[in-house]
Parts: sequence; C-alpha cells; structure tokens
Amino acid sequence: MKVIRAVEPLLPLCQRLLPGRLAGLSVALLKATALEIAILAGHLLLYPSGVFQERRAPAAPLPSRDGPAQLPTEAKPPVVLLHGFIDNRSVFVLLRRSLLQHGHRQLESLNYSPLTCDIRTAAELLGRHIEEICERTGSRQVDVVGHSLGGLIARYYVQRLGGDLRVRTLVTLGTPHSGTRVVPVADAHPIVRQMRPGSDVLTELARPAPGCRTQFVSFWSDLDHLMDPLETARIDHPDLMAHNVQVSGIGHLALPVHPAVATGIRQALDTARTGAAAETGAEGLTVA
Repeated sequence: MKVIRAVEPLLPLCQRLLPGRLAGLSVALLKATALEIAILAGHLLLYPSGVFQERRAPAAPLPSRDGPAQLPTEAKPPVVLLHGFIDNRSVFVLLRRSLLQHGHRQLESLNYSPLTCDIRTAAELLGRHIEEICERTGSRQVDVVGHSLGGLIARYYVQRLGGDLRVRTLVTLGTPHSGTRVVPVADAHPIVRQMRPGSDVLTELARPAPGCRTQFVSFWSDLDHLMDPLETARIDHPDLMAHNVQVSGIGHLALPVHPAVATGIRQALDTARTGAAAETGAEGLTVA
C-alpha cells in the first residue's frame, strides 16, 4: 500500500530517549496531536462564518464565440462539500481554496442541521440539494467530498437512494464506513448510534450493491483518534469501485485541511475513470 506521508519526525531527542519504533510513533503522535489542537483552535474561530448556508450563485453563462465552431471541452463537474458531525462548511475553507486554484470553479457546500438525528434523512436532503445543483448548473453529475459523518451520509445517498446516477466520484475523509467504537458516552445522540458497528444503517450499506456507478476514494489516517479501529475508515465492499488511501502522521481534523491530502483529493477528482484503473485496485497515492 502506498502512503501519503504528511509528517516526518523532527525531534531526535525523543528518538534517543525511547526505543526505535516506539520513538517514531510517539513523536508522530505528539506532532499530530499538536497539529489537531492548532486546527481545532483555528476552526473555532472560523466556525461562525459557516453557520448559515452559502448563497447560491447562478451558473455563469458561456461566453459567445466568433469564428468557426470548436469542439466543446468537458467541464469539471460541480464539487459538493459535506461536513461532519456538529460541524459546518467552514471546515472546508482551505480545501475550497485549493480546488478553486486548480480549476474547480463550481463548488457547493451543504450545511445539515446539528439536530439531525438520522443519516437517511440527511441523505435525502443531500439528494435534493444535488438535484438543485444539477438543474441550476446544467451538469449531469457532481463529485462529492465528505468529511467524517458527511462521507457516510453521501455514501448512503449513493448506495441506497439511487445517487450513483448523479455522483461521479465520492471522496471520504475519516469516515467510519464500518462503524467506530470511540466515545461510548456519545451514544445518547441517535446519529452517533448509527455510526456504531452493526447499526441498521451500516447493515444496509453492507448489503450487495451490484452495478453501482460511483467511484469511491477513502482517505484514512493511521493517527485518527475518532476511528476505532483505524481501518474502519476504509471502504471494503465487493461491489464498489473503491480506492483506499492511507495518510500517515495526521489526525482526524487535519484530513480536510492538510495540503498533502488536498493534493490527493484533486488527483482523485481529476483522474479520468477507466476500466483498467477500476480493475487494478490501486490503494494509494504518494505525495512528496
């Protein structure tokens, strides 16, 4: 498996004090934790800016062309950004900027209510939102990037509500595809119970999905403190075209923020789907 190497150990003192492999892990964990705290602090400052839904701008008209007719070029489909549990669209500020700088001109964010208690209901809302985007932009399909719970909502839409007709590529970041056991006291919230191993929602997603047309790319981190076990953020389903990308050295909050992951997301969205690519089962990207 290839790995996105996001963080390199830079503290040789810890390596001298601790045994080899333990030292590397401890240093990486220390750095990842510090980065998570810094990202959390910044995100708390940005959070109010993302409370309300973004304004929907009408699609820009195509410029008129004089002279001989030209063959049309295929435009990149709109990208829909879907946040995680008790979050909002402000988590994607840096990723949005990166995508804009690399030619993705139609970016849409969807805020679902923190009071949402059912993944199925949120998936239906996502479906209506995507239909509105396609009607407004004239695009037949969209790409979706979902962080944490957002990825699970989008996957339910694709697999269980016919969303594979509309979603070309679904990228998930730290999404508990097989359920996470972290923070048992959070089970008081019904949507958290739906993210537990063996829940009704996850049982539905484990059912056969023959002919699913969406391509899945899941990024999972070896230091994601909200995934228990860590591999739950991988997609392992025999009927899905899924590529799993391991990210080394960063935590849960850094996945939608880190530039190395943003590069991997852009590559996933920009790579044309071919039958050969789907059959190879390649499971990663190497980013310097």
